[in-house]
This record gives sequence, structure tokens and C-alpha cells, in this order.
Amino acid sequence: MKKINHRRVLLGGLIAGVVMNVGEYLLNEVVLVWQMEETFRRLGMPRPGANFIALAVFLTLLLGIVIVLLYAMLRHRLGPGPRTAIVAALIVWFCVYVYAGILSGALLAIPVHLLVLGIVWGLVEYSFGAVLGAWVYKEA
Repeated sequence: MKKINHRRVLLGGLIAGVVMNVGEYLLNEVVLVWQMEETFRRLGMPRPGANFIALAVFLTLLLGIVIVLLYAMLRHRLGPGPRTAIVAALIVWFCVYVYAGILSGALLAIPVHLLVLGIVWGLVEYSFGAVLGAWVYKEA
């Protein structure tokens, strides 16, 4: 068993994180922009400002790194390749989108069809980011 290449985890993770950030931008500022506006209006909240967006971008980059690190750990058990990358993405996607998304959606009374759209979007976004990040990863 070879050692994890932390530089490649970082590089692949940043690539995955950028892909995921682009996906988040498209989801929230293009696909669901009107629904987001209506939700914020209904809740009496302002749209997220620069501080929130900077935090979200940073955390999404960090999630990309976590996905590629998880891929690096799983490849010894499942073998290298896209299948293992998608398994890593599924684990993180479940924790972020399914668990937290459903709880937040229930708390904020988000319509089910929007919640499902977001969850499916996240599945594609995380899987695509994970496969690209894993493609960059090479063991030490």
C-alpha cells in the first residue's frame, strides 16, 4: 500500500471544489434564482451577502479536498477509477445534500420539487467534481 500523495489530494480537491462551486453558482444564481428570491422574501431575509458567499466558496473548496482525500483512502479497498470517485462523492453528497438539505428544507418549508431538484443537482455536481479530482490524483 502506497502513501497518500497530499499534494495531489490538494490539487485534485481544489479542482473538484471549483467544479462544485461552479455548479452551486449555476444552481442558485441561474436555475433557482427566482425561487431563491421568493424564499428569502417569504422568510423576511435579505439575500446572502459577500461574507456568506466567501464562506460558502471556501467550504465548497474544502469539501472538494475532502472528497479527493476520501477517494485516496477508498482506492486501496475499491481500486482506482471513476467508480471509487463516485462512491467518495456519494458519501459526502449524502451528508451535505440529503441529510442537511432535507432538514433545512423542512425547517424553511422549501417545496418538495425544489428540494428534489437541488438534491439531484448536487449528486451530478459532486460526482462530476469527484471524477475530475480523482483523475488528477496519483499516489506518492
